[in-house]
Order: sequence, then C-alpha cells, then structure tokens
Amino acid sequence: MRVLLLCSAFNGLSQRLHRELAQMRCELTVQLATDEASIERAVGEFCPDLIICPFLKHRVPESVWRRIPCLIVHPGIEGDRGPSSLDWAIQNGLQEWGVTLLQANEEMDAGDIWGTRTFKIRPGASKSSLYRREVSDDAVELVKYAIAAKGDPLFSPRPLVPASAPGRLLPGMTQADRQIDWENDSTEVVLRKMRAADSLPGIRETISGKTVYLFGAVEEHTWRGSPGQFFLQADRRLCRATADGAVWISHAKLQDGFKLPAGDVILPLLDYPVDTVDTTPEYIRDIRVEIINRVGYLYFSFHGGAMSTRQCQELLSAYRQLQDSDIDVICLMGGEEFWSNGIHLNIIEAAEDPAEESWANINAIDDLVESIITTEGKLTVAALRSNAGAGGAMMALACDVVAIRRGVVINPHYKTMGLFGSEYWTYLLPARVGARKAREYTENCLPVLAEEALSDGYADYLLSEDREVYRRELIALCEELRVEGGFTRKLAMKSARRAQDEQNRPLSEYRKDELQKMQQIFFDPGAEYHRARKAFVYKQCAKCTPAYLQKKVTSTTIPHEESADLTVLAEELLPA
Repeated sequence: MRVLLLCSAFNGLSQRLHRELAQMRCELTVQLATDEASIERAVGEFCPDLIICPFLKHRVPESVWRRIPCLIVHPGIEGDRGPSSLDWAIQNGLQEWGVTLLQANEEMDAGDIWGTRTFKIRPGASKSSLYRREVSDDAVELVKYAIAAKGDPLFSPRPLVPASAPGRLLPGMTQADRQIDWENDSTEVVLRKMRAADSLPGIRETISGKTVYLFGAVEEHTWRGSPGQFFLQADRRLCRATADGAVWISHAKLQDGFKLPAGDVILPLLDYPVDTVDTTPEYIRDIRVEIINRVGYLYFSFHGGAMSTRQCQELLSAYRQLQDSDIDVICLMGGEEFWSNGIHLNIIEAAEDPAEESWANINAIDDLVESIITTEGKLTVAALRSNAGAGGAMMALACDVVAIRRGVVINPHYKTMGLFGSEYWTYLLPARVGARKAREYTENCLPVLAEEALSDGYADYLLSEDREVYRRELIALCEELRVEGGFTRKLAMKSARRAQDEQNRPLSEYRKDELQKMQQIFFDPGAEYHRARKAFVYKQCAKCTPAYLQKKVTSTTIPHEESADLTVLAEELLPA
C-alpha cells in the first residue's frame, strides 16, 4: 500500500509511524504541510492509496481529501473537537482521555471515525509526556488497524454522532484560560495549568516588564514562601510560592526567545534576592542512582534529552563513582521522555561564544563516552527505554549491552544539524552494525525503530513495549549478566577485545580525527551548523520538505555484517 505521511513537523509520533508502516511493507513518503500547492504536488506525484496525518496543525486541502482518504490522528476522545484537546483534559483534572483516528472532511475533527482508544491520564504527567507515551502508543495501534481495514472490502468508517459522543467541541485554549493567580490558586491548580501548557506554549507572565513563559513544574514538599514570590533556587531551577505551597519551575523563555533553565532567564529580571538551597532536593535532580543487587541504575532526565557541558561533567562524576563502587553492572537509564539527544543546542545558542561552548560541550560528552568504553571490571548496559538521537544514540553504543524497548525510535545521525559527529561514533557504529548499515544510518538521516535496531545489530535485546514490564525484564537481564557463571569470562572477553581494538587503532585517534572535523565546523561562521542550530532552538518552521524525507522507502532491514570487516567506513571517513 502506498502511504503518504502528511505532517506539520516530522515529530516523534510521525517518525515512529514512518518506521512501523515500513515494517508493514507499505511504500512511504513524507510531505511537510508547508503550503497547499506543495501538498497537492506531492499527492499528484506519489499517488497514495492513503494519507496519514499524525501531527497536523492545519486543514487538509479539499482538493486532496475529496480524492484520497486522509486520516487524522486527533489526541482526544470520540466527539472531542478543537486544537487544545489534551490541554483541557489535563487542566480540568480529567482521569481518562483518548485518541481518535478520523477521516478529514469539510468540518475540522468531525469526519468519519476509523477507530478510537482511551487511556488513563497518569498522575503528574504533562501534556508533552502524555503525547509522547499514551497518545503515541494508541495512535500507532489505530493507524496499523486502519492500514489493515483499508484492504478489507467489508470495512467502512462510521459517522460521528455528536449528540451521543462523549466528547464535544472546545475552543482553543488561550493564555487567559491558562493564567495563574499565584495569590489564590492552590498548588494542585498551578500544577495542572503548568502541565497543560508543557512543552508548548508555556504559561505567559509579565516579570519586571518582560514577557516570560514558564515551563516544567514540580511540587515542593517542605519550603514555603510568600505567594507569587520566587524564593529559592537550586540547580538553575526556581521555587515559587503558591497559595498553599510551592512549585519548582525548571525552564523559562523570554518572548521571541527560546527555552533555557529558569534561573538563567528569570533571576536577572528580579529586583530581590533569591536564596540558594544547600542541597538540591532529590525529586528535582536530573541525575540519580538506584542500586539493586549490585547493579547500579544511573538515571539522567535532562530536558529534551539535551546534555550541556555542565550536565555531561556531572553525569561523568556520577558514573565514575559507580565505577569505583563494588557493583558488578552499570545500567544507563537515561530519562523518562528521552534517553539522550547529545549536546545542548539551546545552551550553546545562548552562550557568549557559541563556537567555544560547542567545543566545550562535545569534549565533555566525549569524556563521558570514553569513560564508558574503557570501563574495566564491570559490564555496562544502555537501557533505551525512550527515544535517542544524534550523539545520544551513539553514546548508547559505548555500553557492552544495548537493551531497547519496543516502540523506541533512534535517530543515529548528525547530518541534518550540519555536523560530522563525535562520541567515538566512527569506532562504535561500524563495529555494531557494519560499514554499509553505518553509512545508511548516517547518510539517509531516517529514524530507526527498535525492531530494526535489533535486526541491524545496533541493539542486543528487544524488551517489552509496556514500560513497567520493560523495567522488570531489564532488571532480570542485569541480574543474569551479573550472576551468570560466565560473568568473569565476559569481563575477560571484553578486556581482550578492547586491547585488540586499541592495538588496531588507538581510541585517541578516533577522537582526534572526529574532533578535528567538528572543530572546523564549530569555528566556521558560515557553517550550516550555525543556521541549523538557530532554526532548531527558535522552532522555525521548515519552508519545504527535506529531500531525505521525500524518498520513497520501505523496510530497510538487511542482514547484520560481521564485525571483522568493519574498518572500511571509518577508514573512508577518517583517513589516517
């Protein structure tokens, strides 16, 4: 079946559907909804049997939906209509919500229904978290069902009957609807409003005459202050008092700016001092460690999966403490929403000298990766329970074992950001997937689904999509690695392999050659990286669909190549 993905941005859900449908042997292409003419042209050239719209902010042109079934993923229960579905559900404190797959027609969100699913709203979950997890999981199932139903002559979608549907038409949520009354709103109300605005558009406020948007609220359990006042800071977060408690705010941005740690944005605007806590409360820390039966689980929940210079250094310090401990296995857990996406482009863009900060950041993450690669006396596991990209996707390969959760999507490439890449990828990636597949990964710039990652050799274990089951399976896997009779033998094989690799080509040479190319890019004012970075942090919309997304693709799975023949790519890209 020929399927065109029409989306406003190639986001996480769009990427996952792209690979899920490729696994179903659909012939695929992607068109960004930049303008009607380009959409009509793409449809005319590709002649799809079906158009799927996983993330679409605008109407499908009538000239398109009248000719070809266009299925819209709507993050709301049956009958729900409007652009702020999840926002209202969270802010109103609902306990259950859903996803509906409907066919585009002349009325927004009111077309025939192809399927609908409901889910429990996780306590404390933000809009972006629900979208990445529950909404995306259900949307994938609905679309896969629709693909099968499209070929069934007995199937027909059913019309929406608004009078009997549980949902209703709701207006777009405005900043007036989101406004927080810090003097009178309870902590619970503040948290609901903040979570309903994450990660867009945030809560708009005026602070010292400046328009500021607030993001990322976590309840404070002990300290109290004067309602509305920022009264504590910790790890660049700010604690603000509510009518009956307080919340920690993680990020903020000025109007026409981009997200940064809240302290960096707000503290310079305040005309009063804010105390600093001696010890950052555990419930707002980015990095934490859990020890279970001589296995150290290292969590690093960085916003957006981005790792700044400072965060890389702090993570390295935590990792080295585990290296020096008496545990047997170190398991890198990443964060709930992202495992890691590499260097922190927002912090780099905000730096006085972005080139210097880029250089410091890439060296800091390389220090971390090197430490993982050279770990002795312990086995290491990358627990990819959430998506990873760029340097983060390569960093996972530094571990001895990669255990990926079904449904996870990785983007193991740098090219779309105008970078060659580092993180020892020229050593790690070909050794894992083979020279040919490594070239595909880095040059095609397409996402890779967990199942493909396993087949390609990127991952060693494919664990359950259910996050609770995944955790149990992961713990069991780490226990097996630790107590299995071959633990000592595994360590010996690891040490011998590393010694042989070092003899073939020193690890320092990979780093030197990668960083030489990165340095040339960072310190070239005309490099594409600087334009792409700015477009990324300011969320600039694409003006056209990139050529790599327009390629007609199906499943790219090929047999895994033997590691003995895998020096070719590195030698081609990084001549001695």
